[in-house]
This record gives sequence, C-alpha cells and structure tokens, in this order.
Amino acid sequence: MPRQARIEVPGIPMHVTQRGVNRCAIFLDDEDRHHYRRLLREACTKHDVLVHAYVLMDNHVHLLLHAAQAGAISRAMRGIGQAYVQAFNQRHGRIGTLWQGRYKSSLVDSDAYTLRVIRYIELNPVRAAMVDLPEAHRWSSVHMHLGLRPDALMTPHALYLSLGDTPAARAHTYQAWLMSGTDDEELTRIRAHMRQEKALGHPRFQAILEKTLNRPVELKPRGRPALSKGDGGN
Repeated sequence: MPRQARIEVPGIPMHVTQRGVNRCAIFLDDEDRHHYRRLLREACTKHDVLVHAYVLMDNHVHLLLHAAQAGAISRAMRGIGQAYVQAFNQRHGRIGTLWQGRYKSSLVDSDAYTLRVIRYIELNPVRAAMVDLPEAHRWSSVHMHLGLRPDALMTPHALYLSLGDTPAARAHTYQAWLMSGTDDEELTRIRAHMRQEKALGHPRFQAILEKTLNRPVELKPRGRPALSKGDGGN
C-alpha cells in the first residue's frame, strides 16, 4: 500500500522529529552536531523555511518549522537527511541507513499550541535527564528565547514576539512559561499527534483542515474500534 501523503499546509507551523534507526545515536560529537546545524541552515535558506525552535538530542532531533510554500519543508528535510547520512557514514566509517524511516511531522495550530510545542521541544534535554536546566543544553533554540545569545538559525515566531515589547521583556515572560513545565496530559497529546502525524490544535482548526484537505487530521482512537450492540460485541 502506498504511503499517505504528508499533511503539509503553507503558513501552518510543522513539528518535525527524526530518530536514528533502532534509536541509535545520530550525533557522536559536537562536530556532528555542528555539521547537522549547518545543513539545516543551508537547506532552510534554500527552500525558504523558517526555524522557530529546535533541539538536537543524542539519537533524534526536534524542529518547529514554517514555510509559505507547499512541499518546502519536505524538500528541505530530504536534502538534510541525505547529505547528513553521507557525511556521517564517511566520517565514522560506517555504511547503511541512519534514520528510522522517514521523519515524523505534525501540523500545529498557531493560536494556542505553538508556544506549547516550543516549550515541549526545549524541555526535551531536561525530561531525558541530560541536564537540570534547559539552557544547560548547548544545542537548542532555548538560548535565543531566553535572551542568552543570538542564533542565526532562528526566526522567532510571532507568538513569541508578542510576549513583550522588548527582547528582555520577552525573555523574562518566556522563562516563566518555560519553567512552568509541560504536564502529563500535554505531553501525551503532543506525542500522540506526532506518532499518528495528525494536526495538533483546537477542534475548529482541525475541522478547517479536514475540509481543506478532504482527509482526517484528528487522532484515531487507540486499540480496536468499539463494536456497537448490533455487531455481536460482548
């Protein structure tokens, strides 16, 4: 059966994640991370894709991307993936695939959910017990959002810019938001939408997308479908 086309709509942010095959490491040292980041910047510049958040973990990456043209994110990710695997294999004397299938993606409703996804991305190293504070992880957009250092890769999202009238005010407000954390319900919701590659957002947002795309964008219920009384269920 052919794979269903990826849900990609111009102007709507996309949460992207890509993992190493069998959860193996995709970065062995900082040189690998520097190279991936360079490829990300070059591909996003070439295809007019904006990066609103990112984190490079040991065996996967999380990105929040935005493009005004359909297919731009797919083209950028394909270019990054191919170029990085070739360089990684050559540098470390290995052959074969590095990625666990194609990358996963989930559209994100800008109105209420974009900042939640940015927080989810930037708290990944804390949840993984790699660091105690998100800013202690070098390879993350959190440093720009907290006003700690500029980041040429990043384009701040409009919702982040609305947090204050000055860079200092925005950083202060965002820090409070970041440190309020992500509760279990929100974690489950974001992960489930990514796993099924569905659109994360308000039901109104999902309904508009379904009508526009003529395909379901909401989560499927887990497990086997429930049987009605006339179906012979016990």
